[in-house]
Amino acid sequence: MHGRFESPAAVLNSRLPSDLAEQVARALREDVGPGDITAGLIPAPTRARAHVLCRESAVLCGAAWFDETFRQLDPLVAIRWHFHDGSHAAADSILCELEGPARSLLTGERTALNFLQLLSGTASLTQRYVAAVAGTQCRILDTRKTIPGLRSAQKYAVRCGGGTNHRLGLYDMVLIKENHIAAAGSIAAAVTSARHDAPGVRVEVEAETLDQLRQGLDAHADIIMLDNFALEDLRAAVALNRSHARPAQLECSGGVDLARLRAIAETGVDYISVGSLTKHITAIDLSMRVDSIARQ
Repeated sequence: MHGRFESPAAVLNSRLPSDLAEQVARALREDVGPGDITAGLIPAPTRARAHVLCRESAVLCGAAWFDETFRQLDPLVAIRWHFHDGSHAAADSILCELEGPARSLLTGERTALNFLQLLSGTASLTQRYVAAVAGTQCRILDTRKTIPGLRSAQKYAVRCGGGTNHRLGLYDMVLIKENHIAAAGSIAAAVTSARHDAPGVRVEVEAETLDQLRQGLDAHADIIMLDNFALEDLRAAVALNRSHARPAQLECSGGVDLARLRAIAETGVDYISVGSLTKHITAIDLSMRVDSIARQ
């Protein structure tokens, strides 16, 4: 049980989220509703060709959501991608080309682009954080601070950017925080209860002081989250952990930004969790442009 951190979320690394089609269907219901009355002005037989332009440097993510949008709207829309998820696209790159009924292209445009620009934004920001710790043993983790209904999509985007998923939800890993400790009476009592109630599940404990770190180590937590530790305290925590008979993996959390990231990683912690990857989102600037119209 006590090895490299691999949340059950890691099983998703090799496949797309199982609720992808549901996410797209929900987004189309929200946008299209009973029908696109503007696209209805275009004669039904009209066909069009279009392309998606990426106006800034980005890590692409969300192609499957883009494809699924048009699959659900109209299987006659054909899409040819020039990039794949996880690849880097320079500014002014054409990401893909589309061809099909003009009505369908225009109806699906916004929903498809919304997914693509949001997920590419998350992947691109994650890649910046991952690059900042390159050469260290530290890995970048996401959190549960996600857009409701899009957690699996955003966690997929984090993976596309080179990050690592923390737990998917409250059901796949124990994370004992200050309120849990207070309710249980102590860190040791909380960990004991967790081992009893959820055998075989990894247990993480939040520590706000070096003394709480010692308590977590003595309780044999698998991972200890160092919450809002100063750099000197992080170094002391790493030294204390390494000297313990049963060291845990250490995760730094709280107040993390790119300016401090490298220094934190160089203290020797195993992970840095970053809520802003999925919380503070700047969408990538994308646009779809129609190249030609064929009226039949």
